[in-house]
Amino acid sequence: MSPAETDAAALRLIDRPGGIRIGYRVAGDGPLVILIASTGRCAAELRPLAEALNRHGFRVARPEPRGIAPSTGPMTGVTFHDFAADFAAVIEAERAAGTGRPAIVAGHAYGTWIARTLASDRPDLIDGVVLLASGARAWPAHLSAAITAINDPATAPQDRLAALRLGFFAEGNDATEWLDGWHPAVVASQRAARAATAQADWWATGVAPILDLMGGADPFRPAGSERELVDEFGPRVTAAAVEGASHAMPAEKPDEAAAAIAAWWRGLHP
Repeated sequence: MSPAETDAAALRLIDRPGGIRIGYRVAGDGPLVILIASTGRCAAELRPLAEALNRHGFRVARPEPRGIAPSTGPMTGVTFHDFAADFAAVIEAERAAGTGRPAIVAGHAYGTWIARTLASDRPDLIDGVVLLASGARAWPAHLSAAITAINDPATAPQDRLAALRLGFFAEGNDATEWLDGWHPAVVASQRAARAATAQADWWATGVAPILDLMGGADPFRPAGSERELVDEFGPRVTAAAVEGASHAMPAEKPDEAAAAIAAWWRGLHP
Protein backbone atom coordinates (compact mmCIF):
# COMPACT_ATOMS: atom_id res chain seq x y z
CA MET A 1 0.00 0.00 0.00
CA SER A 2 1.42 3.40 -0.98
CA PRO A 3 1.78 6.28 1.51
CA ALA A 4 -0.93 8.15 -0.41
CA GLU A 5 -3.35 5.27 0.14
CA THR A 6 -2.78 5.42 3.90
CA ASP A 7 -2.98 9.22 4.10
CA ALA A 8 -5.95 10.20 6.26
CA ALA A 9 -6.11 13.74 4.87
CA ALA A 10 -8.98 14.33 2.45
CA LEU A 11 -8.11 14.40 -1.26
CA ARG A 12 -9.68 17.24 -3.23
CA LEU A 13 -9.43 18.23 -6.89
CA ILE A 14 -9.73 21.63 -8.54
CA ASP A 15 -10.25 21.98 -12.28
CA ARG A 16 -8.97 25.25 -13.68
CA PRO A 17 -9.17 26.75 -17.18
CA GLY A 18 -6.62 25.54 -19.72
CA GLY A 19 -6.78 21.87 -18.83
CA ILE A 20 -5.25 22.38 -15.39
CA ARG A 21 -6.17 20.10 -12.51
CA ILE A 22 -4.72 20.64 -9.04
CA GLY A 23 -5.02 17.88 -6.46
CA TYR A 24 -4.39 18.49 -2.80
CA ARG A 25 -4.85 16.83 0.56
CA VAL A 26 -6.19 18.75 3.53
CA ALA A 27 -6.78 18.03 7.21
CA GLY A 28 -7.11 19.79 10.54
CA ASP A 29 -8.91 22.80 11.93
CA GLY A 30 -7.72 26.34 12.54
CA PRO A 31 -5.76 28.84 10.47
CA LEU A 32 -5.10 27.51 6.97
CA VAL A 33 -1.51 26.67 5.95
CA ILE A 34 -0.64 25.87 2.33
CA LEU A 35 2.54 23.78 2.02
CA ILE A 36 4.48 24.03 -1.27
CA ALA A 37 7.12 21.38 -1.98
CA SER A 38 10.69 21.80 -3.17
CA THR A 39 12.16 21.31 -6.66
CA GLY A 40 10.86 18.14 -8.28
CA ARG A 41 9.49 16.80 -5.00
CA CYS A 42 5.94 15.81 -4.14
CA ALA A 43 3.81 17.36 -1.43
CA ALA A 44 3.19 13.92 0.07
CA GLU A 45 6.60 14.01 1.75
CA LEU A 46 5.47 17.08 3.68
CA ARG A 47 2.91 14.93 5.48
CA PRO A 48 4.94 14.68 8.75
CA LEU A 49 5.20 18.47 8.88
CA ALA A 50 1.50 18.82 8.04
CA GLU A 51 0.50 16.41 10.80
CA ALA A 52 2.73 18.22 13.28
CA LEU A 53 1.07 21.51 12.31
CA ASN A 54 -2.34 19.87 12.76
CA ARG A 55 -1.35 19.09 16.34
CA HIS A 56 -0.55 22.77 16.85
CA GLY A 57 -4.05 23.75 15.73
CA PHE A 58 -3.64 24.47 12.01
CA ARG A 59 -5.59 23.27 9.00
CA VAL A 60 -3.03 22.21 6.39
CA ALA A 61 -3.39 21.77 2.63
CA ARG A 62 -0.70 20.03 0.58
CA PRO A 63 -1.20 20.66 -3.15
CA GLU A 64 0.81 18.66 -5.65
CA PRO A 65 2.63 20.70 -8.30
CA ARG A 66 1.84 20.23 -11.98
CA GLY A 67 3.29 16.97 -13.25
CA ILE A 68 2.87 15.02 -10.00
CA ALA A 69 -0.39 13.07 -9.84
CA PRO A 70 -3.14 13.98 -9.54
CA SER A 71 -2.09 17.50 -10.59
CA THR A 72 -1.78 18.14 -14.33
CA GLY A 73 -1.36 21.12 -16.61
CA PRO A 74 1.00 22.74 -19.11
CA MET A 75 4.64 22.18 -18.16
CA THR A 76 6.26 24.45 -20.76
CA GLY A 77 5.83 28.12 -21.45
CA VAL A 78 4.94 28.75 -17.82
CA THR A 79 6.24 31.06 -15.10
CA PHE A 80 6.14 31.33 -11.33
CA HIS A 81 2.89 33.25 -11.76
CA ASP A 82 1.20 30.21 -13.29
CA PHE A 83 2.28 27.97 -10.42
CA ALA A 84 1.24 30.59 -7.87
CA ALA A 85 -2.20 30.78 -9.48
CA ASP A 86 -2.58 27.01 -9.02
CA PHE A 87 -2.04 27.35 -5.29
CA ALA A 88 -4.16 30.50 -5.05
CA ALA A 89 -7.02 28.37 -6.37
CA VAL A 90 -6.53 26.00 -3.42
CA ILE A 91 -6.82 28.88 -0.94
CA GLU A 92 -9.93 30.17 -2.71
CA ALA A 93 -11.51 26.71 -2.63
CA GLU A 94 -10.78 26.30 1.07
CA ARG A 95 -12.15 29.75 1.86
CA ALA A 96 -15.29 28.98 -0.12
CA ALA A 97 -15.65 25.77 1.90
CA GLY A 98 -15.72 27.75 5.11
CA THR A 99 -12.20 28.54 6.36
CA GLY A 100 -12.93 32.25 6.00
CA ARG A 101 -9.75 34.22 6.52
CA PRO A 102 -6.65 34.34 4.29
CA ALA A 103 -3.95 31.67 4.54
CA ILE A 104 -0.38 31.18 5.65
CA VAL A 105 1.66 30.06 2.63
CA ALA A 106 4.74 27.99 3.45
CA GLY A 107 7.18 27.00 0.73
CA HIS A 108 10.15 24.66 1.02
CA ALA A 109 13.38 25.59 -0.83
CA TYR A 110 12.26 26.16 -4.46
CA GLY A 111 8.74 26.37 -3.06
CA THR A 112 9.72 29.56 -1.23
CA TRP A 113 9.93 31.34 -4.59
CA ILE A 114 6.41 30.23 -5.46
CA ALA A 115 5.18 31.23 -2.00
CA ARG A 116 6.72 34.67 -2.46
CA THR A 117 5.16 34.98 -5.91
CA LEU A 118 1.76 34.03 -4.52
CA ALA A 119 2.11 36.59 -1.74
CA SER A 120 3.11 39.23 -4.30
CA ASP A 121 0.40 38.39 -6.84
CA ARG A 122 -2.46 37.83 -4.38
CA PRO A 123 -1.81 39.68 -1.12
CA ASP A 124 -5.54 39.52 -0.44
CA LEU A 125 -5.22 35.75 0.11
CA ILE A 126 -2.18 35.77 2.40
CA ASP A 127 -1.96 36.33 6.18
CA GLY A 128 1.64 35.18 6.51
CA VAL A 129 4.55 33.70 4.57
CA VAL A 130 6.85 30.95 5.87
CA LEU A 131 10.12 30.37 4.02
CA LEU A 132 11.30 26.86 4.85
CA ALA A 133 15.01 26.47 4.07
CA SER A 134 15.06 29.39 1.67
CA GLY A 135 18.31 29.82 -0.22
CA ALA A 136 20.40 32.95 0.13
CA ARG A 137 20.66 35.56 -2.61
CA ALA A 138 23.69 33.58 -3.81
CA TRP A 139 25.00 30.12 -2.99
CA PRO A 140 27.93 28.00 -4.22
CA ALA A 141 27.46 26.71 -7.78
CA HIS A 142 28.32 23.16 -6.76
CA LEU A 143 25.04 22.97 -4.84
CA SER A 144 23.00 23.56 -8.00
CA ALA A 145 25.19 20.97 -9.71
CA ALA A 146 24.30 18.52 -6.93
CA ILE A 147 20.59 18.93 -7.70
CA THR A 148 21.29 18.23 -11.36
CA ALA A 149 23.29 15.11 -10.48
CA ILE A 150 20.57 13.80 -8.20
CA ASN A 151 18.03 14.08 -11.03
CA ASP A 152 20.26 12.45 -13.66
CA PRO A 153 19.42 8.73 -14.07
CA ALA A 154 23.03 8.17 -15.11
CA THR A 155 24.33 9.23 -11.69
CA ALA A 156 25.43 6.22 -9.66
CA PRO A 157 23.45 5.65 -6.43
CA GLN A 158 26.48 6.27 -4.23
CA ASP A 159 27.13 9.58 -5.99
CA ARG A 160 23.50 10.61 -5.65
CA LEU A 161 23.66 9.82 -1.94
CA ALA A 162 26.84 11.89 -1.63
CA ALA A 163 25.11 14.81 -3.36
CA LEU A 164 22.17 14.54 -0.99
CA ARG A 165 24.46 14.59 2.02
CA LEU A 166 26.35 17.54 0.58
CA GLY A 167 23.38 19.76 -0.13
CA PHE A 168 20.32 18.53 1.73
CA PHE A 169 20.89 16.53 4.91
CA ALA A 170 22.79 17.42 8.04
CA GLU A 171 25.26 15.00 9.55
CA GLY A 172 23.48 12.19 11.36
CA ASN A 173 20.23 12.52 9.38
CA ASP A 174 19.11 9.80 6.97
CA ALA A 175 19.53 10.97 3.37
CA THR A 176 18.54 7.65 1.80
CA GLU A 177 14.84 8.55 1.96
CA TRP A 178 15.46 11.12 -0.79
CA LEU A 179 17.21 8.75 -3.18
CA ASP A 180 13.77 8.21 -4.68
CA GLY A 181 10.85 10.55 -5.18
CA TRP A 182 12.43 12.91 -7.71
CA HIS A 183 10.48 13.94 -10.82
CA PRO A 184 12.97 15.07 -13.50
CA ALA A 185 10.29 16.43 -15.85
CA VAL A 186 8.95 18.57 -13.01
CA VAL A 187 12.47 19.79 -12.20
CA ALA A 188 12.95 20.80 -15.86
CA SER A 189 9.61 22.64 -15.92
CA GLN A 190 10.28 24.42 -12.66
CA ARG A 191 13.77 25.49 -13.70
CA ALA A 192 12.44 26.85 -17.00
CA ALA A 193 9.74 28.75 -15.10
CA ARG A 194 12.41 30.32 -12.93
CA ALA A 195 14.32 31.50 -15.99
CA ALA A 196 11.11 32.95 -17.44
CA THR A 197 10.17 34.93 -14.32
CA ALA A 198 11.75 38.25 -13.35
CA GLN A 199 13.01 38.19 -9.77
CA ALA A 200 11.53 41.66 -9.28
CA ASP A 201 8.07 40.13 -9.77
CA TRP A 202 8.22 38.19 -6.50
CA TRP A 203 11.11 39.38 -4.38
CA ALA A 204 9.05 41.81 -2.26
CA THR A 205 6.87 38.90 -1.02
CA GLY A 206 3.67 40.95 -0.83
CA VAL A 207 2.93 42.73 2.43
CA ALA A 208 2.36 39.94 4.96
CA PRO A 209 4.64 39.01 7.88
CA ILE A 210 7.44 36.58 6.97
CA LEU A 211 9.07 33.78 8.95
CA ASP A 212 12.50 32.98 7.48
CA LEU A 213 13.01 29.51 8.97
CA MET A 214 16.46 28.17 8.14
CA GLY A 215 18.19 24.88 8.68
CA GLY A 216 21.02 25.49 11.13
CA ALA A 217 23.42 23.54 8.86
CA ASP A 218 22.02 24.55 5.46
CA PRO A 219 24.78 25.17 2.89
CA PHE A 220 22.31 27.15 0.78
CA ARG A 221 22.49 29.76 3.57
CA PRO A 222 26.23 30.37 3.86
CA ALA A 223 27.65 32.30 6.81
CA GLY A 224 26.72 35.96 6.64
CA SER A 225 23.42 35.41 4.84
CA GLU A 226 21.30 34.63 7.90
CA ARG A 227 19.87 38.16 8.22
CA GLU A 228 19.55 39.04 4.54
CA LEU A 229 15.78 39.30 4.58
CA VAL A 230 15.63 40.96 8.00
CA ASP A 231 18.06 43.61 6.82
CA GLU A 232 16.04 44.22 3.64
CA PHE A 233 12.46 44.02 4.87
CA GLY A 234 12.85 44.98 8.52
CA PRO A 235 10.27 44.08 11.15
CA ARG A 236 8.10 42.17 8.66
CA VAL A 237 10.65 39.35 8.92
CA THR A 238 11.37 36.99 11.79
CA ALA A 239 14.52 34.92 11.30
CA ALA A 240 14.86 31.59 13.09
CA ALA A 241 16.80 28.36 12.70
CA VAL A 242 16.13 24.67 13.28
CA GLU A 243 19.32 23.16 14.60
CA GLY A 244 20.47 19.79 13.33
CA ALA A 245 18.84 20.36 9.95
CA SER A 246 20.07 21.23 6.48
CA HIS A 247 18.22 22.13 3.26
CA ALA A 248 15.76 19.24 3.67
CA MET A 249 14.77 20.70 7.04
CA PRO A 250 10.97 19.97 6.85
CA ALA A 251 11.78 16.29 6.25
CA GLU A 252 14.67 16.15 8.73
CA LYS A 253 12.99 17.97 11.63
CA PRO A 254 9.23 18.25 10.99
CA ASP A 255 8.23 18.54 14.64
CA GLU A 256 10.77 21.28 15.33
CA ALA A 257 9.77 23.16 12.17
CA ALA A 258 6.09 22.99 13.12
CA ALA A 259 6.83 24.23 16.64
CA ALA A 260 8.76 27.20 15.24
CA ILE A 261 5.90 28.08 12.88
CA ALA A 262 3.35 27.82 15.68
CA ALA A 263 5.44 30.00 18.02
CA TRP A 264 5.85 32.65 15.29
CA TRP A 265 2.13 32.65 14.55
CA ARG A 266 1.17 32.87 18.22
CA GLY A 267 3.55 35.81 18.56
CA LEU A 268 1.68 37.62 15.78
CA HIS A 269 -1.72 36.74 17.29
CA PRO A 270 -1.31 36.69 21.08
